[in-house]
Amino acid sequence: MRSEKHHKGWNEIKTNDSWALFKIMAEFVNGFERMSSIGPCVSIFGSARTKPDHKYYKLAESMAKSIADAGYGVITGGGPGIMEAGNKGAHLAGGTSVGLNIELPFEQHDNPYIDKGKSLDFDYFFVRKVMFVKYSQGFVVMPGGFGTLDELFEAITLIQTHKIERFPIILVGTEFWSGLMDWIKSTLLEQFENISAKDLDLIHLVDTEKEVVEILNTFYDSADLSPNF
Repeated sequence: MRSEKHHKGWNEIKTNDSWALFKIMAEFVNGFERMSSIGPCVSIFGSARTKPDHKYYKLAESMAKSIADAGYGVITGGGPGIMEAGNKGAHLAGGTSVGLNIELPFEQHDNPYIDKGKSLDFDYFFVRKVMFVKYSQGFVVMPGGFGTLDELFEAITLIQTHKIERFPIILVGTEFWSGLMDWIKSTLLEQFENISAKDLDLIHLVDTEKEVVEILNTFYDSADLSPNF
């Protein structure tokens, strides 16, 4: 069986990579053109598996309403769960509701609360992440899985290394995030000294929508709303 399996030669792989560049470029161009006209937004991240009757779904929905009422649009990953709750809250408040959807074999599908013309589809995670970081004025991170953690640490890394300007990163749910924050402080900072104490200042840990909006407004009272790079 192994001998019969077709293995791509190096030249064939290089050719396929060259053609893939055009698709990657097309996703970047489409994303930049469409997102640049939307205006200041806050990204809400969290699990696609969170059900509508869960307390964190309800909190994400009411929080998105408050964020929209404060004058910010809302960007999510465009799918179900916390993403749907974020888009739903913004939609019900009459605010801007954007979805950056990713093609996946399971879990992901467009939710019905994204504004017409503001749902973008991506094949490449890295292109999608650029759109989140470039056009978000803040990250609100609800409980989630590996994808949520990926977005969180991507943002922290880019700010820590000064590749982008600082913006608020807000973790919502003390019961969920406190274990991670304790590990970061005790292991990364104190035991191994792999980060600086000031890096922790990038992250806020809260439990209520009021705290989220206060952090966003306080930060932007003294900072400009603009794309991050």
